[in-house]
Amino acid sequence: MPVYNKLVRDRIPEVIEQAGKTFTTRILDEQEYKQELRKKMDEELVEYKTANNDEEAMEELADLLELIHAATKIHGADFDQLESIRKKKADKRGGFDERIYLIEVEDE
Repeated sequence: MPVYNKLVRDRIPEVIEQAGKTFTTRILDEQEYKQELRKKMDEELVEYKTANNDEEAMEELADLLELIHAATKIHGADFDQLESIRKKKADKRGGFDERIYLIEVEDE
């Protein structure tokens, strides 16, 4: 039996059960959950970086977005608050739409 030891989406046990397989799970405490969310974000980011096409990339971005929603909750906020912070930063410092690549800054 393969051992995974990783955070999975809420309905994965149901999917495994429907496939007629047995499994073992447990509920993480808050500290473990925070750690596992971060590990899962790393995993999904690697999958995004190695995506072979736009469709795969979008699937991985959707996974990252789901994880961002979950992480936002563990920090005591909701997605609207996160979006507000994002907008304030974009207003102050801009986004990434113009593809600006900073080479160097001369010190005086």
